[in-house]
Amino acid sequence: MLNMDLVYRDYAAYVFKFLMTLCMEEHTAEELTQETFYQAVRGANKYDGSCKISTWLCQIAKHLWYQELDRRKRRAEIPLNEEAENVLPADTAIPEQLVSMNDEKIEIFRKIHMLSETEKEVVLLRLTGAFSFSEIGDIVGKSENWARVKFYRAKQKITKGTGE
Repeated sequence: MLNMDLVYRDYAAYVFKFLMTLCMEEHTAEELTQETFYQAVRGANKYDGSCKISTWLCQIAKHLWYQELDRRKRRAEIPLNEEAENVLPADTAIPEQLVSMNDEKIEIFRKIHMLSETEKEVVLLRLTGAFSFSEIGDIVGKSENWARVKFYRAKQKITKGTGE
């Protein structure tokens, strides 16, 4: 049987960091981290040790994030990017350089969006969460080398502009 107090102390920051890479919202990541450990406590007797505890927790967290996305779709919330754009007053002049940077960022995320789900996950974990390849391998239940190769190949696709 798992000592959930110890599991929480050892993995709470790790799960939070993982969720931040998925949702990019601190408040949501905090809530989902708490919900992840609540679900883990409820299902602790189902943990069979076939994977690392961190992998098990991240799978619970990812499932909860997908549920949150479904809830948001049903509520038809305004996407967070639109809310952020409305923060600036309408008469504020944005320098051309910022507009150019934003266009480049949008283009990169479009290319990332064209990748397979696995490639997307690896790229986002690496770039936005600053996870090591070893940690990425643990999260998805693969080896460190697998994560390195998957990231490299995805990066090649992004550079070439194809997501196939």
